[in-house]
Amino acid sequence: MTVPDLLSATGLHLALPDRTRTSLLGRPPLIDILKGIDVSLAPGEALGVVGESGSGKSTLGRTLLRIYTPQRGNIIFDGIEIADAPETAIAGLRLRMQMIFQDSQSSLNPRQRILDILAAPFIEHGIASGRAARDRAMALLERVGLDQRHAQRYPHQLSGGQRQRVGIARALAMQPKLIIADEIVSGLDVSVQAQIIALLRTLRAEENIGLIFISHDLSVVRSICDRVAVMRSGEIVETGACADVFAAPQHAYTRALLRAIPLPVVDPQWLQIDGGDPLPQT
Repeated sequence: MTVPDLLSATGLHLALPDRTRTSLLGRPPLIDILKGIDVSLAPGEALGVVGESGSGKSTLGRTLLRIYTPQRGNIIFDGIEIADAPETAIAGLRLRMQMIFQDSQSSLNPRQRILDILAAPFIEHGIASGRAARDRAMALLERVGLDQRHAQRYPHQLSGGQRQRVGIARALAMQPKLIIADEIVSGLDVSVQAQIIALLRTLRAEENIGLIFISHDLSVVRSICDRVAVMRSGEIVETGACADVFAAPQHAYTRALLRAIPLPVVDPQWLQIDGGDPLPQT
C-alpha cells in the first residue's frame, strides 16, 4: 500500500516585488522567483534543497509553509490544500509545520530567557501554563542536549550552535509533522555543524518528522538527506536519491555544483551518537 505524501507541491509559481526597481506608477515590478516547482516529501523523509545563492531555495521553503502565497500552483500538506486557503483555514495546520531559520540570533527574542522562549508556545496555544509550561520547556531543552544552565540565559549568552539547538527545540514544541530547516548550519564550525546534523538525524528517527533541509553545502545534505532537489534560477533542474545524484549527476548545473563544492567525509563519531549519552553542548 502506497503511503500518501506528507507534502506535495505542483506547478508552484511565485513572483515578488523587485525592490531595486520602480515602475512608471511608482510601484516596484514583480520578478519571478519560483517558476513551476514540483516537489514532494514522504512522512519521515529528508529532502535536501541545494543551489547557489539567489536560486530560490529559501523562498521555496517559505512558500511551502505559506509565509508567501503563490500566484499559481497547488500545495497539499497532510491531505489538505493550502496554496490558496485563507489564513484562518491554515492557522491550525501551522502548528504541524515549523521552520528553523539561519539567523538563530535574530529569530530568538533577545529580552527573554531561553526557558521563557520555549515555554511561550505552550502558553500561547493554551496547552500548559505556569510550572507545567516551564517543565515542558525544560524537557525540550534536554531533548536537544541543553540543560538548566542554558535555560536561565539570554540568547546572546549562548554560542551559535547552542542557539540553533534552542531553535530546534522551539520547532519541536508543537510536535510537528514537518520541519523546514533553512541554512541552519551555515557559519558554524565544522564540528558544531556535525553535532547539529547528528541531532536532526536522531530526532527524525525517533519522531518520524519530515524534513526539508535547505543548504548550499552538498556535503551536509549528503550526510542527512534521503533525496536531493537541485535548484537554479527558481526551477528544480534535477532531483533524485542523494546517492544517485552525487554519484552520477544528470544535469550540467549539478555537475558544476559538485565540481565547485568539495564533498569531504564527515567524521562518523559526530553522526553516530548513542541514545543514552547527552549530546556535546557546543
